[in-house]
Amino acid sequence: MQRLKSHVCGEWFEGAGAPSELLNPATGEILATTSTEGMDLAAVLEHARTVGGPTLRDMTFAQRGALLQAMSTILHAHREDLIALAIANGGNTRKDAKFDIDGAWQTLAYYAHLGKTLGDKRYLVDGDIEQLGRNPRWAGEHIHTPLEGVAVHINAYNFPAWGFAEKAATALLAGMPVVTKPATSTALVAARAMELFVEADVFPAGTFSMICGGAHALLDHVGPQDVVAFTGGSATARRMREGGRVVQDNVRLNIEADSLNAAVLGPDVDTDSEVYVLFIDHVFTEMTQKTGQKCTAIRRILVPESLLEPVKEDLLERINELVVGDPSLENVRMGPLVSASQHASVLAGLTALEEDADRVEGIAPKSLEGIEEGKGYFVTPVLLQARDSLNAGAVNRVEVFGPVSTLLPWSGDPDEASAILRAGGGGLVASIYSDDRAFTSAVVRGSASHFGRLFLAHSKVAGMVTAPGTVLPQMVHGGPGRAGGGEELGGIRGLTHYMARTALQGYRPILERDFDGS
Repeated sequence: MQRLKSHVCGEWFEGAGAPSELLNPATGEILATTSTEGMDLAAVLEHARTVGGPTLRDMTFAQRGALLQAMSTILHAHREDLIALAIANGGNTRKDAKFDIDGAWQTLAYYAHLGKTLGDKRYLVDGDIEQLGRNPRWAGEHIHTPLEGVAVHINAYNFPAWGFAEKAATALLAGMPVVTKPATSTALVAARAMELFVEADVFPAGTFSMICGGAHALLDHVGPQDVVAFTGGSATARRMREGGRVVQDNVRLNIEADSLNAAVLGPDVDTDSEVYVLFIDHVFTEMTQKTGQKCTAIRRILVPESLLEPVKEDLLERINELVVGDPSLENVRMGPLVSASQHASVLAGLTALEEDADRVEGIAPKSLEGIEEGKGYFVTPVLLQARDSLNAGAVNRVEVFGPVSTLLPWSGDPDEASAILRAGGGGLVASIYSDDRAFTSAVVRGSASHFGRLFLAHSKVAGMVTAPGTVLPQMVHGGPGRAGGGEELGGIRGLTHYMARTALQGYRPILERDFDGS
């Protein structure tokens, strides 16, 4: 059995004591163990700050981008190895595993290219020089320089490759060293990636470290120049916000938490149109991809009452054709939930949703392809229908992190649709499917303040768009309210989360000559 090690302070570390177990969620087989007992977490962070930080800050954007390109190339070269680990440890089908691994290396490649574009600069200039008085020689500008701390990245279990890559890409390119901690339950992919990076000698000392296993006291050692980026549940996020050092030192904290994402079908859409076909395909994909264990999955489906029956019929047809079982089998299209605790959480969440919604499709797997009876953490997709869409308290409050979505019938009035969207308390993404520009515009105006991203589907782009749950590095990822209030990616915007913005006021020729980002 494999024993996972952390790579910290420039060397491999194997913890003592009782280890955590990593399972195959389809069979219950123990695949690996890991422990961090005995690790000096304060020393880990200090090594990154004092050894890795100065090195990265001295490098240009192009040089930092070259590090990201090396990471991307390695992940792509070992893609099949990583996909196999994602299938075994994450319960992913091959398609779902590819979604994670390919998202990781492609995001790194995007930011590598951005580094090349930024060239031989070391920091960012924000906007133009502005005249501050009557005399044009008295001027000001803003610059972004790398913080002199460490970026602490705490990632979720559902995207063990893409999750660490998207955070690392922006931090490293900005000039901050990274200590990344993958979720223990699915750490095999991230741990293997780290092994590959170390074997290839990609990173200068102290610039990139990985902790495999529990690290509950990690935030006891952060300071005012550090950045903490977390993806996970709102309860954990709340505890992090209340942490002593985070509060005491005003540590920059970037959080992505719960999200009741939604899809809105416009009343103008015909059931034989490209937009309707796209809507059905996207809803089904977002319900079932990664077994619904995605922060961007569609949880609420807003359908005009006039279209409710055909939508219900078409979704149920797709659900009933779905093959669930051993994700390593070629014909299986959805695997298990990742763990026993996640399985219990989904069942509890369904009980809560049924306070305000009726089940359209059941939960018991009809049959499990290639799975021994009683094994694995399986559910089939569950479709519900709200009794009162605007006042469906549980539906607009409880995120069930699994293959579960709820139909919310509505009148077709864009103001009503916006009100239902806002009832979710803030989210990562909502998608609008309509060719009616006035309708789309009204829903955008009525809901944009509650979502980090709005996906606008139209017949003119129906054949070229990715599903709304695909996080693209060019666009910001995050959302207000219950979604955590954080923000990642967004091209060059992602770098600024790891940089300090400083206003410079002085003699214009000095600003022009000496503070251009070099």
